[in-house]
Amino acid sequence: MASSEVDMKFLGNFARNIQIDQPLLSQSLFQILGNITMFSEKVIRARKLRRLDTTRDTKSVDLYCRIIWYTRECLKILEEYVLPMVVKTGELKVLAHKLRASFFHLFVLFHNHPPITLKAAVNTPPGLKSPRVTKPDKGKGIDRGSPSDPFRPSSVQPTHPLEGGPVGGIPSTTPPPLEFAPNFLVPAADFRPIALQYFQEATALADNLLWGSHPLRLSVKVEYTAFLYDCLHERERSRHLAKQTISEVYNAKEGMDDQMFEEAAQLVGILGKMMRRGLGAGGSGSTPGAGSSGNRTTPPRRAPVPEFAVPSPGMANPI
Repeated sequence: MASSEVDMKFLGNFARNIQIDQPLLSQSLFQILGNITMFSEKVIRARKLRRLDTTRDTKSVDLYCRIIWYTRECLKILEEYVLPMVVKTGELKVLAHKLRASFFHLFVLFHNHPPITLKAAVNTPPGLKSPRVTKPDKGKGIDRGSPSDPFRPSSVQPTHPLEGGPVGGIPSTTPPPLEFAPNFLVPAADFRPIALQYFQEATALADNLLWGSHPLRLSVKVEYTAFLYDCLHERERSRHLAKQTISEVYNAKEGMDDQMFEEAAQLVGILGKMMRRGLGAGGSGSTPGAGSSGNRTTPPRRAPVPEFAVPSPGMANPI
């Protein structure tokens, strides 16, 4: 997501390094960094929640509203004050385009219409109760589920056929559906096409301006693979992109310092998991090309050889 540690580290370094030369751009980058810091934990919590119920004012609705508000503010600052000023830069330009794709990725996850389903959920049809486990009846309560006796007359009889009903008869129109709260912030729409376009633009810039093992380039590819898998459900394409990125990292010949090497190694590990995602427990062994040395994320391990105590020469075995 937009809250990855690599993105936040580069964003803070760029904002600090240009404070004197470009104070307005530096201030805008600091504002985006502050907003990302505020909603990063909220995004993690929202990803763990169950399917959102928009018909009730719950904590999940409030959480979604805050995420959408922070994302909208970040996107506004980015498009108005950052993107026009980073046209002639390299790393900062890639980061700005990647953040724009990340913000639309958040819109797709939490405010898309139709909504994106990340996990298989149980959908209850209208008019039915929630599929919860009911407690067994021990005979202590009133049986409210059984139909009443049709031959037993009611104790209260209406004196008129229309008594007890609303004035003018029963209305035939149904009430309008409740409006989802975040719609007043950003109107709900299908954000997948524009998010895909921005991810493609960020990927093209990263391939042209950064070397194969650059952490920013890997950060773009990591989120792009997640977007393809979760939002577009193109699993084979996501795995192929992860595998191709790992191959480019191993073929890169540019040097880097220790900190960038650790960041690149961490992102390569995530790409390795994305390459085997959805293949089951034995998926890592059946991945095409996983046995080649250029696509391994970790070196192979040999089976441990049991060690036995060898007696010294001339010593009798006591057993």
